[in-house]
Amino acid sequence: MSDGPQAQTGQSLLFLTDEQLRKGIEAMFFAYRGFTADPDRILAEKSYGRAHHRAIHFIHRSPGTTVNNLLSILGVTKQSLNRVLRTLIEDGLVASTVGKKDKRERHLHLTADGAVLERALSDAQRDRMRAAYRKVGPDAVAGFRQVLEAMMDDQTRHHFEAMKERTE
Repeated sequence: MSDGPQAQTGQSLLFLTDEQLRKGIEAMFFAYRGFTADPDRILAEKSYGRAHHRAIHFIHRSPGTTVNNLLSILGVTKQSLNRVLRTLIEDGLVASTVGKKDKRERHLHLTADGAVLERALSDAQRDRMRAAYRKVGPDAVAGFRQVLEAMMDDQTRHHFEAMKERTE
């Protein structure tokens, strides 16, 4: 099977060869590299990494989220998240408050400086996605989203659906 026009039909996509799948996997690797390149440059100025970016992103998306909820969303160890949060709190980007109902809970919010950083990181990624979406058109965008959602495991899909519900 070739990668020509026939490979673009729905029926031919049901019978992808290993070579076509490999090309898709490689495209995801290179797309991810491009998707993270601009934020990586911004993060490097502060000696932060992608874990910091993910924490900032999800704290922004769910202001007041608990540390335990963030652990579940990110799928990282408590030790790893604590290192990231400690840095973000010490640098004045994230505020941690004690829960009103459960004093053991810590609720996380971005500070004004954290919101500025989040905006810079998100703007860079939105610009890249907007340009790509415009280039390929609405049908490809819808198909891309379907593929991404189909690749999620059940726990990941649960978190994704919860995020979608907050914005709909």
